[in-house]
Amino acid sequence: MAKKNSVLQYTRVKPMTNFWISVLFIFLALLCFLPALLVVIVSFSSEASVRIKGYSYIPTEWSVAAYQYLARQTGYIGRAFLNSIGVTIVGTLLGLITTSTMGYALSRPNYRLRKFFTWYIFIPMLFSGGLVASYVVNAHVLGLKDTYWALILPICCSSFYCIIMRPFFQTTVPDAIIESAKIDGARQIRIFLQIVLPISLPAIATIGLFLTFAYWNDWMMAKYYLSGNSQDLYPLQYVLISLEENITFLTRNRDMMTAGTASQVPSETVRMAMVVISVVPIACSYPFFQKYFVSGLTIGAVKG
Repeated sequence: MAKKNSVLQYTRVKPMTNFWISVLFIFLALLCFLPALLVVIVSFSSEASVRIKGYSYIPTEWSVAAYQYLARQTGYIGRAFLNSIGVTIVGTLLGLITTSTMGYALSRPNYRLRKFFTWYIFIPMLFSGGLVASYVVNAHVLGLKDTYWALILPICCSSFYCIIMRPFFQTTVPDAIIESAKIDGARQIRIFLQIVLPISLPAIATIGLFLTFAYWNDWMMAKYYLSGNSQDLYPLQYVLISLEENITFLTRNRDMMTAGTASQVPSETVRMAMVVISVVPIACSYPFFQKYFVSGLTIGAVKG
């Protein structure tokens, strides 16, 4: 009992220390929240207010002109929005399947080709073949150019994620459970689906979150593999970047445009509106992964 009290004496946080720690974390939280709030406020500000006061939390005039401008592009942006949702869902599921199965196979000590395939996926992580080689393989050998698969397959399986999953399976999935399932007559596919995956939900959710972010924010694959004749395949990020480039061009050439045309195109506010449109959907998906996220990063780090 005395030993327990002595431990509590050294681990208990003093009220004043607890207060300043709370103040510190509130300050850090505000540093993260206030920039996001400023983006939302500027997106609902008028273009004249931004020109007069700059980026301000209290604009002189509120306006939804930026969102009205984007609403006029509904056919273009709406199609791209659906494309991004479809690519993100399919790519994340496919990435989880390839990453988890590869990681599980490499984690089994009785798999004869474990060392070979470990080096096989580890070396490309350090020494990539390069952009030209990957473009030739994806566009000409696999024939992915101007298809949805060009937005999915090149980034669906990451060597880094496979290397992460391998030690996770080794330290988290007990060998005794696998052996008992084999004794009961279960095949490897059934063991993986009904035993391994339920135990590995934290790691699966963490990798799934990373894959979701990667697919939703990706626009380079569209730039590489989609031509001007494949506008129906453009993802949201690529469309928003194209709109921003057009707005920047119109803003820089105001003097050469007809009177009133330049003023009809909001520049600063529409940029912030595009940020809101691209961030809100992916931010809404985070709570579904949050309860697994921390444990997925830390579980298996210490082996008892």
